Amino acid sequence: MRKSLLALSILATALAAPLAQAYQAGDIIVRAGAITVDPHESSSNVKIGGVAAPGTGATLDSDTQLGLTGTYMFTSHVGIELLAATPFSHTVGTKGLGGLKLGTLKHLPPTLSVVYYPLDGTSAFQPYVGAGINYTWFFDTELSSEAETAGFRGLDMKDSWGFAAQVGMDYMLTDNLLLNASMRYIDIETTGTTYAGPTKVSVDVDVDPFVYMVGLGYKF
Repeated sequence: MRKSLLALSILATALAAPLAQAYQAGDIIVRAGAITVDPHESSSNVKIGGVAAPGTGATLDSDTQLGLTGTYMFTSHVGIELLAATPFSHTVGTKGLGGLKLGTLKHLPPTLSVVYYPLDGTSAFQPYVGAGINYTWFFDTELSSEAETAGFRGLDMKDSWGFAAQVGMDYMLTDNLLLNASMRYIDIETTGTTYAGPTKVSVDVDVDPFVYMVGLGYKF
């Protein structure tokens, strides 16, 4: 009987104890995991010497890399987050040009966002929303051997500034360790330029990817 009363007393004390605070002002949350950029691109017709070629366009494939985020909490509900990643690599294809593979490119999409956590800080489950600004830097652009054989030379992609929005969730596994999943939309607009002999060839592309990330985080 005494053992039963002791067990009930311990259980009652545990239930009455306050839950660990999920986030507080001054907390730093670092997350790492797999991040996928999935372009939902639309493009103008390819312009050859300034003249649009009907039925043509550009395509980009998806890529997955290591994603990193760091968040500083100003209050228990509001923080500022920086997204970084290892460089993404994409193949640039064409429509209406015989399926020509134009080349490859790499890019980095650092994104700074304000994030809002609506739930009380004692909840282990913490959904959030965020909005901010993205800068996408394109580099290491290379023509494919197929494009070079077809007479193209050089490939350049214009860097982009744009709006970003996200939804996500954290689940506290311990007082410090958490599971994270998020989805973003990023407004990326670029212009690709190459040359066919002396003739300039260009195409405007709205990349507009959805960006998915799943990983683990740690609260300091």
